Amino acid sequence: MLRHIYYDKMGRGQHGWLDSHFHFSFAEYCNPDNVQFGVLRVVNDDRVAPGTGFDTHPHKNMEIISYVVEGELTHADNMKNKHTLARGQVQYMSAGTGVYHSEHNLGAKLLRFLQIWILPDKAGYEPAYGDHRFEWDERKDKWLPIASGDAASSAPIRIHADVNVSATEITKGGSNAFLVGKDRQAYLILIEGEVKIAEHDLSAGDAMEIVEENITVAAKDASHILVLEMKKA
Repeated sequence: MLRHIYYDKMGRGQHGWLDSHFHFSFAEYCNPDNVQFGVLRVVNDDRVAPGTGFDTHPHKNMEIISYVVEGELTHADNMKNKHTLARGQVQYMSAGTGVYHSEHNLGAKLLRFLQIWILPDKAGYEPAYGDHRFEWDERKDKWLPIASGDAASSAPIRIHADVNVSATEITKGGSNAFLVGKDRQAYLILIEGEVKIAEHDLSAGDAMEIVEENITVAAKDASHILVLEMKKA
């Protein structure tokens, strides 16, 4: 089963300094029929103006991944972490029993990043932070494992959930297969570019729910993609 989700039909939050597209119910966007996809609870496509950001706020019992698309993201938390990440780099935070953090754009250019929340396999983990500075070419025309709950995975970021996170950039005219087996599902985010999946034409910002179906992603233009694969709900 494939379900195409259009960027221009997603929830929206506009606050001057922040322009967000909400893949699932969040903040002012409330849709009881679109709360989550499996254990994937939040995907926000955030654009943050220079010199602004999210001031210190709490999180609890959530696995949080931030994927930088453009600009620079600066994270600080009450565990004494403070780091700045750039395009294609990834930040991970297990909120567990509770953590306070902030996320700011301290640079001179617009920051765009995907804010992703995943429900953990149980509550009460000790809070933790990590980040990984992937080289861009690691995802060129192949799937780059980013994060996984599987100890056997080559992904450098370990999360407390049965989810595998991967990214790719497909050259214009190229293609890349993605396998979603029995009792599994995946959420694909087309960050940049244009692709065709079966009979569906996806544009930048669009997403797709994939349930128990193998797909081939054909790039009509150079295309940047993130996929979260998980147990079927």
